[in-house]
Amino acid sequence: MPPVSQSREVLTAMDSGQPLSTLSFGRKNGCFVPKNVALILAALFLGSLLATGLLVYYYATPHRVDNAQSSSLTTPLEASSLVPSTAGIIGTPPPTVDTTDEIIETTTTQAPPVKKTIDVRLPRSIMPIRYVVRLQPLINGNYSILGSVEVTMKILEPTKNITMHMADIISKNDTVKIKRADDPSAPAVPINEQKYDVDREFYIAMLDKELMKDEQYVLSMDFEGYLNDQLKGFYRSSYTDEDGEKKMLATTQFQATDARRAFPCFDEPALKAEFEIYLARETNMSAISNMPRIDTMPIDDQPGWVWDHFNTSVPMSTYLVAFVVSDFEHINSTANNNTLFRVWARKSAIDQAEYAKQIGPDITTYFENYFSIPFPLPKQDMIALPDFSAGAMENWGLITYRETALLYDAAVSSASSKQRVAAVVAHELAHQWFGDLVTPSWWTDLWLNEGFASYLENLGVDSVHPSWKMMEQFLVDDLHAVFALDCLESSHPISVPVGHPDEIGAIFDRISYNKGASIIRMMNHFLSEPTLQKGLTNYLNNFTYDSAEQDDLWRFLTAQAQSDGTLPADLTVKEIMDTWTLQMGYPVINVTVNSDGSAKLTQERFLMVKNPNSTDTHNYMWWVPISYTTEDSADFNNTQPSLWMSQTDSTKMIESGMPTSSDQWVIFNIQQTGYYKVNYNLNNWKQIIRQLNEDHTKIDVSNRAQIIDDALDLARAGLLNYEITMDVISYLGKETEYVPWRTALVNLGYVKNMLSRTGAYGSFKRYMISLLEPLYQKVGFVDKQTDPHLDQLIRVQATAWMCKLNYKDCVDRAVNLFGQWMNGTANKSIVSTNLKSSVYCAAVAQGSEAEWNFLWKEYMASNVASEKKTMMSSLGCSKELWILSGYLTRSFKAGGGVRKQDVASVFAGIARNEHGRDLAWNYLRNNWKRITEYYSSGLFTLGRLVEYATTKFNSQLMLEEVTRFRDRNLGDLKSSRRTVDQSVERTKNNIAWMDAHYDEIENWLSKKGF
Repeated sequence: MPPVSQSREVLTAMDSGQPLSTLSFGRKNGCFVPKNVALILAALFLGSLLATGLLVYYYATPHRVDNAQSSSLTTPLEASSLVPSTAGIIGTPPPTVDTTDEIIETTTTQAPPVKKTIDVRLPRSIMPIRYVVRLQPLINGNYSILGSVEVTMKILEPTKNITMHMADIISKNDTVKIKRADDPSAPAVPINEQKYDVDREFYIAMLDKELMKDEQYVLSMDFEGYLNDQLKGFYRSSYTDEDGEKKMLATTQFQATDARRAFPCFDEPALKAEFEIYLARETNMSAISNMPRIDTMPIDDQPGWVWDHFNTSVPMSTYLVAFVVSDFEHINSTANNNTLFRVWARKSAIDQAEYAKQIGPDITTYFENYFSIPFPLPKQDMIALPDFSAGAMENWGLITYRETALLYDAAVSSASSKQRVAAVVAHELAHQWFGDLVTPSWWTDLWLNEGFASYLENLGVDSVHPSWKMMEQFLVDDLHAVFALDCLESSHPISVPVGHPDEIGAIFDRISYNKGASIIRMMNHFLSEPTLQKGLTNYLNNFTYDSAEQDDLWRFLTAQAQSDGTLPADLTVKEIMDTWTLQMGYPVINVTVNSDGSAKLTQERFLMVKNPNSTDTHNYMWWVPISYTTEDSADFNNTQPSLWMSQTDSTKMIESGMPTSSDQWVIFNIQQTGYYKVNYNLNNWKQIIRQLNEDHTKIDVSNRAQIIDDALDLARAGLLNYEITMDVISYLGKETEYVPWRTALVNLGYVKNMLSRTGAYGSFKRYMISLLEPLYQKVGFVDKQTDPHLDQLIRVQATAWMCKLNYKDCVDRAVNLFGQWMNGTANKSIVSTNLKSSVYCAAVAQGSEAEWNFLWKEYMASNVASEKKTMMSSLGCSKELWILSGYLTRSFKAGGGVRKQDVASVFAGIARNEHGRDLAWNYLRNNWKRITEYYSSGLFTLGRLVEYATTKFNSQLMLEEVTRFRDRNLGDLKSSRRTVDQSVERTKNNIAWMDAHYDEIENWLSKKGF
């Protein structure tokens, strides 16, 4: 799910069109004073000479800043403590004060201010019970949201304050009323004062008398909000229909802390309540929300407008509330007997929703059986949105998606696009139980949401497409991917204390998703799948419509495991799993096989580069499930641990059962189910290499991928000689399975990146062609959509690499196909769906402005989001710097043809290009302020842009540049700070790799005749 937005939404002054930079808060019924005027008055009051200078500065020579960032109505630029809340009346904006030419940009050359440590949690004295929310978004007007909210609250402790979350909203203080729920006709509780806490985004009503414990009260309020364009809260989106007309829609994205931007609420995950939603819409549009619509009624005195009234929800967290107002169409399925499924999309794209409609109900039925808990809602809507910050969002009963994550056109979309749709649909449906039915009490345990959904998505897809072998693909897509991040000193634990929204946003990363999924997969194997399933069902039943913490889950899993006898009575799941969730990183298990049939095991933290100056003094040790098999009794199916290394075992002896002959192998970590790497003594590596070359199929496909990934990472970390590692992968000419090949190519891609600007690159390129040529010849350039799914994926890998390596046959075929399409001698279908990326990229790279312009025109005309994404990336393959520069500029500009959600894909494509990487980095550095303003919500994007730009950095000069960039922009990084720190560490590691291994690789290539 998307990270927290990174800066405030700039609101307009609604009806008047008044710039927000002229407004600040005033007391109820008071005046509104511009910030710069307030500063001048304060200076005059001091009567100092400096005041005169300031007056001259601000009024005699005003500074105009084209991209100056205004603050929102509820979040003025000065982040102070408490300010009174706005007191306006809907439709009557504050008076206009035109000072638009006097916006002063604050300096960014000084060190950022020290961040205050504040407690952002709400007081525990009040629990919301029920919300009634009425919203009228003026989608086709000035983007105002006219709203009201009624919150029924239970008082847990006596209090004289009511504190709620509110952001980017004008509260109508004259309308705020607080009454007893059991006697609404009684006089309202007097309100002494209403304030707004900027730092915490708190609305505070300070009362004249104390609210009594165990009593229920109702707070009602009218307010005005704004349909922003920052892809957070209640926001606006648009698309162009087949007639060229621009169509508007309004949609939501509330996770993690943005429900407060749509209506005042208790915006914490544990504070669940029922929601009754009313949405106003024009009659030519439709509205959907979490629950079914139960009534539609005209709005008095507003012809053409109606209210849609939705059924009251089950208790749920605010971040799961959702609504969409659009002119979309939908298709239905009743394949699941309990739940009506509807898939929504633009009219011109609704035919692409058939695949999601087909698999959604079946995957839901699978999860109902897996958890032994029926889906609790009467309907499930899934909607494809033109603009969406994340891949998808698991809103209960109304799942929102990017178009690429929900829509699939068999005639246009690739096999990998189809798999992405299936995986994302399964991920979000898994959330309906893990995250929606039972929710983490606080974002510290976000991984309980995302880790389980990321693991279970593979089971869901496997239930409808077993031939895709999703649990094999899990290794390269999840496990190996997060290994590459969790081996850094700048990683973080899965379960990490967070408070401020910036901190919450920072943990929506591969650690929460991929590591979370990987350690759940590990549990599934050491507890057994039946034990895990039963434990999860008991946990979900116990906390239905409630929230929980990871220790609650451990308790239920321990009880089930000890009941089933899959865990020793003196050991708990908490004892084991705390070592994996409360500390970062993972171990490498070093195995030394002795001639007497014994083996010595040691564990230590695996770091890609050990920093001798590290200040981390923590002693990293884990509870490690150890499984293994030997050549003379090979069994790759039994993944139950043969023994455990405890958190106190730095060394463990296996006294017997190992090969007594030096010409036999042992392989640890069967199917790589454990979250750790394995290194062996030299002889065992040689026996594994022998087996791979004699008959690699004697080793399970998952363990072949494990051996490749471990060997290449161990060599990169200096724990294994590269000569041994290259011998390990020398068997690949005989390999036909997708997962081992994909693993090898991902890892060899790192070596390619490091060598790409060195004298050794030519030799490395010849080596890679020799390695890939047998596979390329076998799978062929001609794509067959009737081939098995994994055969299609391996063909994509082979052609992509060979074309990138400028292999003549691949490049010639690609350029020829593109030319036929471009010249009109054949239509677009001449390029097969799976090979579009290779063909488009090769043709643009080999071509000129004509090829680029042709593909851009096709991109603009395409109606299929997955195809547009392929074209966007391929347009970054040009070798012409001026073309790439223009592409960057138009991508970061509103109306430039690239949606905000897609800019990162454009940037990544250019940064991957050897001809564009310097351009991308310089563009990022020179335009950082403008980019952060354009991406004011942050999304996942800002940190990733730095990551994309610096992936290949491997020199001291490059390190100095990225470090200087980080230090200069600390104040803007917010939730991207950790990602940027990781980019700095990766650059250091790349330098260390060049120093330690460049000569070794160059000599090996020369020795082998390349």
